[in-house]
Amino acid sequence: MTAVLTAARVIGGHVPGTADPVAGAVREVFVAHYGQLAGWAGHLVGDRDLGHDLATEAFTRLLSHWHRVDDPRPWLYATTSNLVRDHWRKRGREASAYERFQGGRPAPDETAPGPDHAQRLSVREAVEALPDRLRLPVLLFYFADLSVAEVARQVGRSEGAVKRDLYDARSRLATTLEEAR
Repeated sequence: MTAVLTAARVIGGHVPGTADPVAGAVREVFVAHYGQLAGWAGHLVGDRDLGHDLATEAFTRLLSHWHRVDDPRPWLYATTSNLVRDHWRKRGREASAYERFQGGRPAPDETAPGPDHAQRLSVREAVEALPDRLRLPVLLFYFADLSVAEVARQVGRSEGAVKRDLYDARSRLATTLEEAR
């Protein structure tokens, strides 16, 4: 909660203990949802500490968008999902840079035989491989446990379009995971 109070001070210039309705409302949302949001983000990125950082960043952003947010829980999950996607993109760019630095030579740890493709593939990697249009609804619906209506509001599409995206994503995931078996 200290991060939220610090963010409230920075964004709104308010000091904790004063009668700031936004900081108080965000504090209530923080207490209700931070733990689950941080755990969810940590699971997605495979790093508990990074998950906490991403959740804290989402709450910091909530402070500056509070008056435009109808329902903070779906907004927080969508924002955190976008932060996770940015993390994955950055990690992909870093991997490409390392590969260029290696000059196409295999890294020392890649020369030894490793697990086959079926052992390396995880559900997270399969979800990461989905196009953005399908990935965000999957993360919000299956991993953040939002309803179809809440997902539709967050992605700016109709409920029918979200249902179709979820159907398409399940089909792609089933094919990808079946090929890996």
